[in-house]
Amino acid sequence: MKEVPDTVVCPGCDAVYSRTPLQPRDVARCPRCGTELDRHPGSQQQRILPLTVASLIMFAIANLFPIVEIELHGLHSRTTLVGAVIALAGEGMSLVAMLVLATTLLFPLLQLLILLWLLVPWRWQRRAAGFAWLVRSMQTLRPWGMVEVFLLGVLVAIVKLSSLATVLPGAALWAFVALTVLLTVVMSFDPRGFWEMLESDGDRA
Repeated sequence: MKEVPDTVVCPGCDAVYSRTPLQPRDVARCPRCGTELDRHPGSQQQRILPLTVASLIMFAIANLFPIVEIELHGLHSRTTLVGAVIALAGEGMSLVAMLVLATTLLFPLLQLLILLWLLVPWRWQRRAAGFAWLVRSMQTLRPWGMVEVFLLGVLVAIVKLSSLATVLPGAALWAFVALTVLLTVVMSFDPRGFWEMLESDGDRA
């Protein structure tokens, strides 16, 4: 299908509308079904790169340091996310281990790396290699990043274990808290905004 300039297609009901300029904080919705059609990006283009870098730093801390330290009858135990995945696999729960590995480590990391790959060249008004494929891949990966679900599970486990043993939060736990907040902000950036930035750069050229 040939694309028509200055039009937007509703993802909910396939209605076609003329694209209109939006003011800061404006959100355009389909009058037929209420689906969001477009929103003004505001200053996201300027802040999304430093937030992505900060997320990667928190991600590294969250995966390199212990999540919690448990003390019971003089015995100490601590583990990282990767250690927890290995422990699950060793207990015969390979499927659960793969899900934890994919949703809390691989998919979030891929999303952040894709964002970094796309945004760094943009600072110098250049288009990253594999631009179209990477934007589509990021849209596909977005629903599968579940760091916040993992964090919630860890917090519930800490509350339950605290009545049986001494549980000390590790550096990784605080990093996961910060990472969850950062990812919420970073992933609020609609990947469709890359196409809009590309169009705006083309208009300026």
